[in-house]
Amino acid sequence: MPLSRNPLVPRLRGLGATIFAEMSALALATDSINLGQGFPDVDGPDEMKQIVVDAVRGGRNQYAPGIGVPELRAAVVDHQKRFYGLDLDPDVGVFVTAGATEAVTAAMLALVDSGDEVLALEPYYDSYVAAIAMAGGVRVPVTLRAPDFRLDVERLRAAVTPRTKLILLNTPHNPTGTVLNRDELQAVADVAIEHDLIVVTDEVYEHLVYDGAHTPISTLPGMFERTVTISSAGKTFAFTGWKVGWVSGPAELVAAVATTEQFMTFTNAAPMQPAVAYGLTMDDRYFDTLTSDMQRKRDLLCSGLAAAGFEVFKPAGTYFVTVDIRPLGYDDGYEFCRQLPKVAGVVAIPHAVFYDHVEIGRPLVRFAFCKRDEVLADAVGRLRALAR
Repeated sequence: MPLSRNPLVPRLRGLGATIFAEMSALALATDSINLGQGFPDVDGPDEMKQIVVDAVRGGRNQYAPGIGVPELRAAVVDHQKRFYGLDLDPDVGVFVTAGATEAVTAAMLALVDSGDEVLALEPYYDSYVAAIAMAGGVRVPVTLRAPDFRLDVERLRAAVTPRTKLILLNTPHNPTGTVLNRDELQAVADVAIEHDLIVVTDEVYEHLVYDGAHTPISTLPGMFERTVTISSAGKTFAFTGWKVGWVSGPAELVAAVATTEQFMTFTNAAPMQPAVAYGLTMDDRYFDTLTSDMQRKRDLLCSGLAAAGFEVFKPAGTYFVTVDIRPLGYDDGYEFCRQLPKVAGVVAIPHAVFYDHVEIGRPLVRFAFCKRDEVLADAVGRLRALAR
């Protein structure tokens, strides 16, 4: 006899399957070009793949240390010092996770108690909603609005209440492509210090910045001690399936996150961790080429989308571009994205799913440009049919 009630706890009801699963399935069903889900269609460096092969054949197939293999933790330390001037202890200041999504969830479970409020930049990556809900927290959106998607500092300040515990940042920001500038980060830092808040910052797109520069908030005065920094290998090295991420910061906060993560996956990807360590130590040519190649792809897709009649908001970072569909006579991004594969053979993601304020995101759609040039050119050609 089936259950007479919904077994899912109330705070998680409404999550359902992710929009990415829905749209990727639609892409397969219609044989469309998938510019929805953000994964590259080519692999990263061959040297990294060879290291994984050698690790598998060499017997590195059992549990890695829960904290992460020593060479990866050392590489994260060197990376943070090299690019940002941060000094970390590899034994207590770095913890390896099963990707950045798990790191965010572990951080919410560790640092947010039932009823605690979490300020987050809206629109937000959908896993943030689930992570805050699983922790029993209350998300409080601070909305980035078109056309520039800049942080409204006064709205941020006004959102703080006595129940506020944490600020969840994402810069470079998915889905808008905004890169918070120094003044915006300083405003966040001022609020965090004034109200004794923790900051958790998702910086997975740190090497995909085309206009301006990425500044970790942990480098600002007084912020290292209260900041959990999260990044991963997936976006930087085009190995999203490896699911290798890391948390870094002061020992007390890293230990708190490790306390929850150890009961989630405990450890993962033993053969991949040494390969990611190698990747983080590659010379500047790799990182510079990554950025310039992705910037070219950004410009290619943005030009094509503009030619198709969309209002295009060119991103300063990430590998996503947001458009307004209203110039083409549409106003509902969800319905537009469901119809787009049929009329143009292209899949995108509706922004509305990233908002609590659904109406703000309703006419906006996100496309991914982390694809081969010929795929982007094909997609652009298909989309131009909309203008015709």
